[in-house]
Amino acid sequence: MAKPSILNSVERKFILLIGDTLIILASLNLLVNHAIDEKYISLKLKFIVFAIGITSYLVLAYILDFYNLEKVSKRRYFLPQSVYISSLYVFVVFLSCVIFFDISFWRGPLLIFLLLTPVEIGLWRLFFSNVFKIIPVTKNVIYIYEDATYDSLRQDMAAINGNDMETFYKVKLTFSIDQNTLINKKYFLSAAEKIDTWIINTKSYNNLPKELEKIILRSMLRGKEVISYTSFYENTYEALPIKSHNDSFYEILQFKNKKIRYLIKIFNFLVNFCLALFVGIIFALVTPFVFILNLIFNRGPLFYTQKRVGQHGKEFSIYKFRSMVVDAEKTGAKMATKNDARITPFGRILRLFRIDELPQIISVINGDMQFIGPRPERKIFVKQLNEITPFYNIRHLIKPGITGWAQVKYKYGENLEDSIKKLEYDLYYIKNKSVTLDLRIIFKTVTTVLFSRGV
Repeated sequence: MAKPSILNSVERKFILLIGDTLIILASLNLLVNHAIDEKYISLKLKFIVFAIGITSYLVLAYILDFYNLEKVSKRRYFLPQSVYISSLYVFVVFLSCVIFFDISFWRGPLLIFLLLTPVEIGLWRLFFSNVFKIIPVTKNVIYIYEDATYDSLRQDMAAINGNDMETFYKVKLTFSIDQNTLINKKYFLSAAEKIDTWIINTKSYNNLPKELEKIILRSMLRGKEVISYTSFYENTYEALPIKSHNDSFYEILQFKNKKIRYLIKIFNFLVNFCLALFVGIIFALVTPFVFILNLIFNRGPLFYTQKRVGQHGKEFSIYKFRSMVVDAEKTGAKMATKNDARITPFGRILRLFRIDELPQIISVINGDMQFIGPRPERKIFVKQLNEITPFYNIRHLIKPGITGWAQVKYKYGENLEDSIKKLEYDLYYIKNKSVTLDLRIIFKTVTTVLFSRGV
């Protein structure tokens, strides 16, 4: 008997989306046909409200990472997340109706819309989570690699199996394509029958042995999943593999359609203009208080200036409120750590609420930085990192930012190893840069500042 097919992550997300969509459509139907006073209703109004509702839900779901399967599988994550995202959705729809349309509501149906929708979303996701605890969700993997990447084999397998997160994949068999023949072909074919997914890590698919190609093709025709290691890593971790990367340079840096890039440029201009105005006002209001408190608790210069590497490798000056002792680097350049002994007590307060970052608005106004992009690094560390990985300079293709994908996805960087890990997220951002991805970064940055969380 054939083994039942295991749904991949995309298929599971699609099922989850279908259930959510049906609930959203039912809730919008309740709002339009029962909650809004019928004397105000029209076909045009119905269409607009449905469009606003569906669009706002999809945007919120993407920005707030509502379809992260790892979170969906854990009750402590998905129940609170379901409540606050669906509550935010009904509030946005209700507020849009109040602002844009001159209408009145029936209180009973309106309350049902506002309260029942989050409950329905939560119950549906509870059902979804319990179903996938019963049926198999983890795919058995055969990992195909080259001998040139043998040193990173253990690391690659750990990434597939999941280090700190559930990937829903498990390596059961490995095979090097540099072997001229399949050792114990009968055993290999028997093992391949029990495999759900092939993950291939090779510089060129022309290197695959013909015999292996036939087996992989046969597996594809039987509905098995065949993906590259880069595709797996990118879809799972929302980053690009660096240390264990073995695909072509083109694959790791292929940019999306340039024809729609002008939308991102317009969005970037609006974001930088609005945030420069907003942060600039906060900076102007905060500076006198920081100046006075600095004289009392943190004697020394108010600002800390440092050279950083920006777009196209050009150096520029970055400004911060000083949070360390005056001679913090008298023994030489050193990366800051999360609990650095050089940070003063007053400096810790500045860092806790990200107040020390406010003067970077000067670099944004000067055109050296933008609000969203890879964090600029010092030249001495850039030189060291370039010797470790040939991909590091790629992050200088765009302007550096005050916040970025690496900052909201990875912990506080304390050494060169952390910088390389953050590079994986920076490259993912450069490759997949979009309006919605920028919105996710802005939201995560705001919540980090509001709740004083580390990144």
